[in-house]
Amino acid sequence: MYSPLDTQMMARALQLARRGQYSAMPNPHVGCVLVRDGHIIGEGFTRPAGGNHAEVEALHAAGDAKGATAYVTLEPCSHQGKTGPCADALVQAGVARVVVAMSDPNPLVSGQGLETLRAAGITVECGLLESEAQAVIPGFIARMTRGRGRVRAKMAMSLDGRTAMASGESQWITGPAARQDVQRLRAMSCAIVTGVGTVLADDCSLTVRPGELGLAHEEAQLAASRQPLRVVMDSRLQTPPGAKVLDGSSSTLLCHDRAVAVPESIRATPAECLALYRDDTGLDLAGLMAHLATQQCNEILVESGPRLAGALLQAGLLDELIVYMAPALLGDQARPLLELPLQHMSEKVQLNLKDVRKVGTDWRFTAVPLLASHSATGS
Repeated sequence: MYSPLDTQMMARALQLARRGQYSAMPNPHVGCVLVRDGHIIGEGFTRPAGGNHAEVEALHAAGDAKGATAYVTLEPCSHQGKTGPCADALVQAGVARVVVAMSDPNPLVSGQGLETLRAAGITVECGLLESEAQAVIPGFIARMTRGRGRVRAKMAMSLDGRTAMASGESQWITGPAARQDVQRLRAMSCAIVTGVGTVLADDCSLTVRPGELGLAHEEAQLAASRQPLRVVMDSRLQTPPGAKVLDGSSSTLLCHDRAVAVPESIRATPAECLALYRDDTGLDLAGLMAHLATQQCNEILVESGPRLAGALLQAGLLDELIVYMAPALLGDQARPLLELPLQHMSEKVQLNLKDVRKVGTDWRFTAVPLLASHSATGS
């Protein structure tokens, strides 16, 4: 059904799609390649929200796309959003064939873009390198199919599995290369979630800093121009008004017990407050994830202490663990990786280890908790 050229061009479209991973959200990052007579005549990827989609970028680059084949990593949209329907743009450009990697899980599109193309007499084929395309936009797929984005927890630990000293001191367990890697994780995230304990201990900013990304200047500036939403789980609203997360450099959401009144000192900051139900286990984490879905958050990164990360794991809301392990020992008085009140071996949480790689002097482990793997799209 597909020729070697088809596979080569779709692989190129997937490369292009990844170029939008730091800037396209909340839209899925998509790549498009236009080919005529065996030669690429135009290509593009999704620009920041409100900008052109991949297909329009490629059409502009081509100038004349009549009779061409378009290779697109996601079904062209058929609805009017901040930009016009891409399916219509391809029809108007006179392309002869469209090869799509995967259909769009968005109910507003889901097959309608393909039908628009077919109704115009364009040859349409779907499914080339589908699994590879799904792996590019797992957070978007998750939000569209299950009502919440992909949740990943980033943690750093010593060789003996400790994350902080008993005093709470935790900065710089890992080396510069691992910290650069974390900056890239932040840059591809729509929201970063932490606990008030981390804010009080570290006064973290939770921002993307272009100089620490290790990317080309233009790509780094584009990534840093779209700062992720900072989310602080703060039941009693203990975050100091002067904390870096309330400095206005990016949006901040303070999540608190609905029984706690918001003090004037917090009202005077740029932060938004979200009242959640609270029980003996803490704030309603599922409610938070549902709220973030309404804010179009596809990728959610958790940077917290062991309590919040453990609670998310126990609630079945954690899709992936990314653990950086430093070649160091912190001792038996230091804090554990996760707070999990397990008593018996039968209660252990099994992990599917997806990836292990060296990052500078440290090692990075990426694992999927099996209790959540059935619902973690793209994991």
